Parts: sequence; C-alpha cells; structure tokens
Amino acid sequence: MVNSLKQDWFSNIRGDLLSGIVVALALIPEAIAFSIIAGVDPKIGLYASFCIAVIIAFVGGRPGMISAATGAMALLMVTLVKEHGLQYLLAATLLTGVFQIAAGYLKLGSLMRFVSRSVVTGFVNALAILIFMAQLPELTNVTWHVYAMTATGLGIIYLFPYVPKVGKLIPSPLVCIISMTAVAMFLNLDIRTVGDMGELPDTLPIFLWPDVPFNLETLMIILPYSAGLAVVGLLESMMTATIVDDLTDTTSDRNRECKGQGIANIGSGLLGGMAGCAMIGQSVINIKSGGRGRLSTLTAGVFLLVMVLVLDEWLVQIPMAALVAVMIMVSIGTFSWTSVRDLKNHPLSTNIVMVVTVVVVVATHNLAFGVLAGVLLASLFFANKVGHYMAVTSELDEATNTRRYTVTGQVFFSSSEKFTASFDFKEAVDNVVIDLSRAHFWDITAVGALDKAVIKFRREGADVEVIGLNEASATIVDRFGVHDKPDAVDQLMGH
Repeated sequence: MVNSLKQDWFSNIRGDLLSGIVVALALIPEAIAFSIIAGVDPKIGLYASFCIAVIIAFVGGRPGMISAATGAMALLMVTLVKEHGLQYLLAATLLTGVFQIAAGYLKLGSLMRFVSRSVVTGFVNALAILIFMAQLPELTNVTWHVYAMTATGLGIIYLFPYVPKVGKLIPSPLVCIISMTAVAMFLNLDIRTVGDMGELPDTLPIFLWPDVPFNLETLMIILPYSAGLAVVGLLESMMTATIVDDLTDTTSDRNRECKGQGIANIGSGLLGGMAGCAMIGQSVINIKSGGRGRLSTLTAGVFLLVMVLVLDEWLVQIPMAALVAVMIMVSIGTFSWTSVRDLKNHPLSTNIVMVVTVVVVVATHNLAFGVLAGVLLASLFFANKVGHYMAVTSELDEATNTRRYTVTGQVFFSSSEKFTASFDFKEAVDNVVIDLSRAHFWDITAVGALDKAVIKFRREGADVEVIGLNEASATIVDRFGVHDKPDAVDQLMGH
C-alpha cells in the first residue's frame, strides 16, 4: 500500500507539477469553449474541470490521465439546457455519476477487451483530426500576427527540448505559453486572448443541490441524457486509458476508473459543474510534458482554480495563438502516423474498420457512434473470418456402406450454412457417422444446423450416429437440440 502510494503520488514530483501547470493552462480556454457549446455560463465548465480533475486524482484508476469538462459530453447537453435549463443539467450530471458508479461495480470496464486495436487506432486518429479542426476558427479571418505567433509557438515546442541542459527540464509547451504571452504583452498586439473567450469566475464553487422537483417526471426528462452522458463518458475514458497505458507502458484499473468517473461527476454536479470525462488531448499533453502520477492530475485541477481566482489578470492576457500551437502539437502527437504507412501491409478488413471509425467520428462529432460502428464492423469481419476456418471431410466404408463425416473448426451462426451444405443427403448409404471431435458448437444456430443434418439423413433412410462432442458442445446440444428427441422431424421440418 505504502509503495503503491509513493509510486502514484511522489515518484515524479517535478515532472508532475510542471506538466500539471501546462495542462491547467490548456484547460481554461477549452472549458470555456465547452461551456459555450453546452449553452451554459463559462464558470460551469471551469468549476467542472476543477472538481473532476481534483476528485479523479484520488479515486481514478489511471494515474496521469486528465479528466475535465469535454466537448463530447457538452454536445449531448445542448438540448437539455435549451429546453429545461441549468438545474436539470445539474440533476442529469448527478444521475450520470450514479450510472457510471454502477458500471464500475458491474465491471463493465472489462468490456474494453472487445474493442479491437483497429477501432482504437481509428478513434485516436479521428480525435486528432477533431482537435485540429477545433483550432481552425482561431486561424480563420485573423491578422498575420496570429499565424506568426502560432508558427513561432510550434517552433518553440519542437525545438526547445534540444536546448542543452534546460531543454529536458522544463516542458516546452509551458515555455511556449509563457514566452508568447510575454511577446504579445510587450508588443501590445491586438490579437485574441483567453479573456476574449468569456468572463472568468471570481469565487470558489459552492455546494449546490439541483433545484428541480424530485419526481418521476423529472427522472423521465433527465434519464435519456444521463444514460447517453454515462456511455459516452465511460467510452472516452476507457479509450483514453488504453492510449495512456500504451504511452507509459503501464496498466490501469478500468473498473475503478468507471467508479472514479462517477464519483467525480457527482462531485461536479453538487458544486455547480457539468458532467465530464477523460480528455485524450489533455492527457497526451500531460504525458508528453513529463506527467506520470496522480500529482499531475491534482496539480492541473488546483492550479486551474488558482489561476482563475488569483492570476486572472495575467491569465486573460494569454494569446489564443499560443494555446492553438499547443493543441496542434497534441493533434500531431495523437495521430497514429504509422497507421497510414501500414495501410498497404494490414489486412483490408482492418483498414476498413479503422477508416470507418475515423469517418463516422469526424462526420458526427460523436465518439460513441464511431466506436460502435467500428466494433460492429470488426465483429462482423471476425465472424466471417472464423467461419471460413470450418471444414467437413468424408470417407466411405464400402463394406458396411457407411459414410463418415469429420467436422473440423468452429460451428456458429456464420458457418452454419456451410456446415449443412457439406453433407450429401441424397447419397444412398445405410449408415452415417458425424465425427465432431475436432469441432466446437457455439450457439443455437449451430445446434439447429446439426439437427437439420441428422433429421434429413434419417428422412432419407440412413442411421445416423453423432460422436466426439466435447463437453461444452454436448451441453448446448443436449439443451437445445431436438434430433434425439421424439417427433423431431415434425418439430424441425414442419410436417
């Protein structure tokens, strides 16, 4: 316990503190922007980002991952806020947290093992594209100063690490933000700043119980939104955990993360914030800036609030061009460039799954839709591929006029038709032996195919013997099969 505590909190103090500051600076404009998307006051997103980051630092299952208000969640809140107002959003946030805690106890985080690598790659690439697209409004219809500062910021981000001695000590995104702010203030440039995004709060968040009637009608209003927020939040959090696992070569507790996200959202709702989840962009910034432990997440949340309340006069001077440069760096670093190079080497099905995931996410701006499309496609391709690994061979014993069929492979809904088509029901034989010692039956579709084969042979006058069923296959055949039960022909063939 003590070793785990030291590892999670104090094994990388300098790196965690510095990276947390960088993340906090990048969180502010995004939290404000996401509040605007959801149709609420900017302080709602800022309070949410502070609350979620601080709480998840203690209760989350993935050290070094950043959670806060996100665009994916904000998009789902628009209609609720527009039709019913902020108080119903706070109530929906609380119910979202309850759903996520329940998902953690039901161990739904383990379902991530069903998400293929091609879906994760597509998800990452789509998010990188969305992050880049989100910066375009800041680069449209602006003066040349903005382009110059953005380009200079990118130069600092990528070149500063090569500076001897200090290059590896200070995160280059932090250097970019501080230096670009200093230049903008010194030259008095008329460019868009954080202060132009919206008014910053000037008080600490307070306990706020949602002012809504607690009845069935309210539940019916918030239930669909809470369910959607819970699913999207957990999906993005689990995908982010997978990416951070890969970046840090460590493992995370997915089910604890589900519970942690739920607790954090309940805390956010009770302090006047909106629902949130893990942020891939900010998590990548944290990891790239040297953050690894829970201290980095806590620092991001605490420093965010400190900056908003204490350093607001300096904070509003940060040029958006500097933060755009940081987010472009995140976009470039997030995108899996090897996936483009590997398109010619990977199987066509893998490429299709990856590309469809990217297209759906980018087209809908909904991460859940893209992942769902990718998982469904991957499942279909997998079922089709496994179905091809089933084969039936046969040999005839002329002395006893017995045809022996040997089935090899997996028999389930995808291969059941091929299984049935492999038998010659019109052959004039006295006995048929179906050897299943090398086969496995997975579902009732496979059992139905076996029933049909046995009964068709018997209808043609042959004696049929089924041998070699393994224990699992025998269990499902005994339970759902009808070929060895009275009146089987009538039941199956409809006569």
